[in-house]
Amino acid sequence: MDKTTLSEIYRSYIACLNRQDWAELGRFVGDKASHNGNEFGLAGYRQMLEKDFREIPDLHFEIEMLVCEPPFVASRLQFDCTPTNTFLGLNVNGRRISFAENVFYEFDGGKIQRVRSVIDKVAIEAQL
Repeated sequence: MDKTTLSEIYRSYIACLNRQDWAELGRFVGDKASHNGNEFGLAGYRQMLEKDFREIPDLHFEIEMLVCEPPFVASRLQFDCTPTNTFLGLNVNGRRISFAENVFYEFDGGKIQRVRSVIDKVAIEAQL
């Protein structure tokens, strides 16, 4: 898979998340996907995302930076949102926060198989 194709797949994946089109998630995420070392497959990955959207109703993924080096994608995602209660153990309680997430994806067979991510919790703490 070349860089352009991988970039297009990733951008389509982010659009799928923003639409909350869970029926299409399997086009982008593998059946044995893992996140930060936790292998929970497509079903668990979907549950994680659905929970995120329940807890953050205005969640929107914005690509700030994208680097593709097949089979890897590195992305810096930017968020400006209002979690309803706690977020990352912090009492946000409906306050608007902005933060970034640095994410590394590994693709196999055109689908995400492994995700490693770090959220800038310090930036959130500074806003509270």
